Amino acid sequence: MRRTDVIIDYHGRQYVCELKIWRGNEYNERGEKQLIGYLDDYHLEEGYLVSFNFNKHKTPGVRELWIDGKKLIEATV
Repeated sequence: MRRTDVIIDYHGRQYVCELKIWRGNEYNERGEKQLIGYLDDYHLEEGYLVSFNFNKHKTPGVRELWIDGKKLIEATV
C-alpha cells in the first residue's frame, strides 16, 4: 500500500484525508486522483482533500465532488 497523509480511525470507521499545498488546478486534479487511489486501497467511498492556498485572492471554502463513484470533500484554506 502507498503512504497516505492522514488516516483517522474513529469508532470502527476509517477516514482518509489528503493534504496539499495549492499549486494550480492540474496539481489539484492529481491530488484528487491520488485520494481516489487511497480510497480504493482502503475500500472506502468517501475521502477528504485539504488544500492550503496562500494566494491573496483565493476563494476559501468546502465543496463536494463525485469522481469515479467516490465522494470527495474538498476544503480550501
